[in-house]
Amino acid sequence: MAVKIRLQRHGKKNFAFFHIVVADSRAPRDGKFIEQIGSYNPNTNPATIVLNGEKALAWLNVGAQPTLTARRILSYEGVLLRKHLAEGVAKGALTEAQADAKFAAWKEARDKKIADKKAGIKNDEIAKAKAAKAAEAQVNEARAKAIAAKKAEAEEAAAKAAAEAAAEAAPAEEAAEAPAAEEAPAAE
Repeated sequence: MAVKIRLQRHGKKNFAFFHIVVADSRAPRDGKFIEQIGSYNPNTNPATIVLNGEKALAWLNVGAQPTLTARRILSYEGVLLRKHLAEGVAKGALTEAQADAKFAAWKEARDKKIADKKAGIKNDEIAKAKAAKAAEAQVNEARAKAIAAKKAEAEEAAAKAAAEAAAEAAPAEEAAEAPAAEEAPAAE
């Protein structure tokens, strides 16, 4: 029986997540499997991988073949490196302590890289939020200037209309007073 380590798709349309399973190569993709050894969620940034490395290493040691994507996930998690180091120890190329030190150094470098990526993503989000806030402040300032200009134009138009109305009313009042003054001396 040919055994594969592969992904089994779950989730909904356009939002998939995967179980990492050990299955017979003849079984359908989402069908029967021998053992589930982890999960992979590509929807998060960085992708979330939960993997039982010991089980994966055990299956690799008995001959299970990972698919391309599963191989990348196993490599990312260090399972393939551990297998490689274990083969080196078995051949006598290095000691168990040296292999453990190499794996610990690799894991520390990988964890630092992941932490840097997460910090970079967070800093980018903060920078985008600041830029959006600054742009919003500029838009609000432009709107306030436009509203102030409209109010000034409206007040100016109202003052002008009032001045015109006063100017029109003043000659009419003078004209009304003049005939009254002319009529008054004639009545005496």
